[in-house]
Amino acid sequence: MYNYIKGIITEVTSSYVVIENQNIGYQINVGNPYIYKENDMYTIYIYNHIREDEHTLFGFKSKEERNLFLKLINVKGLGPKMALPMVSAGSVNDLLDAISQENLVYLTKFPKIGDKLARQIILDLKGKLADHQDLFAASDLTELVAVLESLGYKKADINKILPKVDATKSLENQVKEALRLLLSK
Repeated sequence: MYNYIKGIITEVTSSYVVIENQNIGYQINVGNPYIYKENDMYTIYIYNHIREDEHTLFGFKSKEERNLFLKLINVKGLGPKMALPMVSAGSVNDLLDAISQENLVYLTKFPKIGDKLARQIILDLKGKLADHQDLFAASDLTELVAVLESLGYKKADINKILPKVDATKSLENQVKEALRLLLSK
């Protein structure tokens, strides 16, 4: 299975992008292709969907989106083409909140998701995602934790400042921000 593809976007269409890596163009179905710009370098996290008659790549801008997508496609009646817009439309936390709060209105706003399927999503995922909500939020900070531990900081001190660190920043900026927070204690 592919984990991610890093390359230059060569084509953007209404349902997919083409990313070139090592002179090979990979067609990747994405929920919102217009967030990508042609001729820019991106890392796209991949799910390789293999069926008897098709091999399709689905792409995500973060590991959290892909992890949630993998949980969603395990729901009975929910395939990858229906799960993709759910993950890409808003934030991962919005979808997690909708499932945990049994918000049928939020879930049924997605294409082909009716009342019955929305209830199935809640039934299958409500308890499972509540236990893992912290993992979705903090998985981008695993490298930061490793760096701070290698600098001699205790796990308990690191865990106290993690919620205050912006996971969307580069690792270098995360380290600077974390060190500033740890030293201000």
